[in-house]
Formats: sequence, structure tokens, C-alpha cells
Amino acid sequence: MSDTAYLDWPFFTHHHGDLARTLETWATQHVPQTHGHDVDAECKALVRKLGAAGWLRYAVAGTAYGGGEDSIDTRSICLIRETLARHSGLADFAFAMQGLGSGAISLAGTHEQKQRYLTRVVSGEAIAAFALSEPDAGSDVAAMQCSAHVDGEHAVLNGTKTWISNGGIADFYVVFARTGEAPGARGISAFIVDADTPGFAIAERIDVIAPHPLATLRFTNCKVPLSQRVGAAGEGFKVAMRTLDVFRTSVAAASLGFARRALDEALHRATTRKMFNQTLADFQLTQAKLAQMATTIDSSALLTYRAAWLRDQGRPVTREAAMAKMAATEGAQQVIDAAVQIWGGMGVVSGHIVERLYREIRSLRIYEGATEVQQLIIAKDLLREMTR
Repeated sequence: MSDTAYLDWPFFTHHHGDLARTLETWATQHVPQTHGHDVDAECKALVRKLGAAGWLRYAVAGTAYGGGEDSIDTRSICLIRETLARHSGLADFAFAMQGLGSGAISLAGTHEQKQRYLTRVVSGEAIAAFALSEPDAGSDVAAMQCSAHVDGEHAVLNGTKTWISNGGIADFYVVFARTGEAPGARGISAFIVDADTPGFAIAERIDVIAPHPLATLRFTNCKVPLSQRVGAAGEGFKVAMRTLDVFRTSVAAASLGFARRALDEALHRATTRKMFNQTLADFQLTQAKLAQMATTIDSSALLTYRAAWLRDQGRPVTREAAMAKMAATEGAQQVIDAAVQIWGGMGVVSGHIVERLYREIRSLRIYEGATEVQQLIIAKDLLREMTR
């Protein structure tokens, strides 16, 4: 197991330390280190395991609906994601998407919506998905083209969503569509669309380098009751951004989990690999690389848990979350690349732990706001302060 001295940092309570240690024990016993070819089935199985063990209650808000607390504790979801990512990228994905997929309902849903959906998300009986991105609207959400118009007591959705995690296996999707109350981002609303709704279809399944359920969705005159709208009309963009603000910091935490596992593997290789009558760890070049890896991880962890702590105190975290996401994902890529180098030829063998980590980290630098978007967020916030 990786060094856990960081659990004694002042960002955490005793509860957080107990949570991380208990999950580590559970994950060691219940989370498979390798996966087969049926990723859909394995993801569904992981969701059920996480639900049965009670871990999914941390992903939603509202004790009345099975949640661990009345508001989402960011530090808890970060510690859970970091721990799961150290064991399995797919397990981390399964947990995270239950939170992100239902996050809008936790934050802005009605009592009836929460009762119908969140309780099943917590138990692992229902799989959730967050449908925001489109072919021409990823980082630029205001360019969204998927539309919804009111027809009596229904909203009728038409358009396409893509890069949707859990696409193809989700039981429901929180879909963001242009409803036209105002131009740009102010005219978007959110709707819950059950997977069996007429007019909804999976247009394409998408295969990526670190396999997980992913798809393009198509809506063709898809009628959804207005009671399925999440939040007020035209408030969808705000709901989406609030949801991402909660979970963006946890992307940084997942990156930490990948990076810590990579450092563990690099240390094992360096201290056991014999070369020129000594170990690889005896070379100063190796020592320098290991030192840089450890320093990168700790600096990323400080930024990550600062952002998580600030949000749990009710403080604004837009800049801090962007810094954490950028530093942790970029830093983890560097750490994992160094681990592959230390493992040499074995590091690029398909299925090897560091080879798997190399594939898993890459997408984290893109989704939930690419690194370049985080740079823009940070700079704009700095410049805004200068003009006050």
C-alpha cells in the first residue's frame, strides 16, 4: 500500500482517515486488479459491489435518500476515488460516474426525483450518466445544439450527445439541452431521460485506450415529462457547472491514486532489478527520478485536498479546483511515464500494471475540462481579481 501519512494532514478529520483505511481493506479483497473483455458487465458488477458495501452513499447528497450526509463531502469522494484508482481504473470510474451522473439531481432535483433515482443509485440498482458533451460542444458548452421544446406537459428532445460515460449501460441520463430562454449558456435546461424512453437511442459505442462504457446518444422527438426537468427552465448550465465543481476536484484525486500506484511499482522495480552488480535503485539517475515522482505527488495532493477542504467549508473553489485538476493530472502523467521508463521493456507489455496506468491517465487530462481549459479558468480568475 502507498504511503498514507497524508491522512494526518489538517485537511482531514479522524472520520476521513478511517474511511480511507477501511476502503483500502475492502478494495484489496473485492476489487479485481485485471479485467476481461466484457467491460460493460464488469462495470455493472462493480457498481453493484460498491452499492452493496455502502460506498455509493458518499456519491450522493441527502440522508433521506440513502446518502451519507445531507451534502456531498468532497474530501470523502476524493479519498474514495484515490483509493479505488490505486486498485482499478474501472472501479474508480464506476464510483465516480454514479456521483457525476446523479450529481445534478442531488444538487437541484425535486423530492420526487431524488426519491425515485438517488435511492437506486446508492444501492447500485440503477446506473447513472451525465450527458453534456456534443460533437461540436465539449469545452464550449454554450455551443450546444441538442434542443428541447415544450409540447403540453412534455419536453421534446432532438439532437446528439457524445463521449457519454456509462453510455449504453446507464438506466437514466441527465441530459442538457437548449431550451431558448436566453442566448448562449443561459438558455439551457436539464432533463432526466430514462434509458427506455421512446425516441432515445444509442447511436454508437466508442472504444478508447482505457476501456470503459462510452457512447454517442441520439434523441429523435424524445418526449420527456416536464416533471423530469432538473432545476428551473434555463438554469441547466448553472446546474451542470455546480455538478462539475463538486466532482472536478475528485478527478485530481483519481490521478493521485494512479500516480501513487505508479510510484509503488517503480520503487519495487528499482529495488529488485539487478544491473551491473547492483540494483537499479543504486544509480543516482534512478534516485533523482524517484525523488521527482514523490515530490510531484505530494505537491498535487496538497492542491487537491486544499480544494476539497475549501469546498467542504462552503468557500468558492473555482480557481483552486482548476489548479488541482491541472496539476494532478499533468503530474500523474509524468509520474506514470517515469514508472514505465524504470520498468523498461516490461513497462510497455500489454496488461502490465504500469502499462495499464499509462493508458488510464491519459483521458483524465481531457475530460471534465481539458488542461488548457483549466489554464483559462485560472488566468481569468486572476485577472478578474486585478480589476476589482
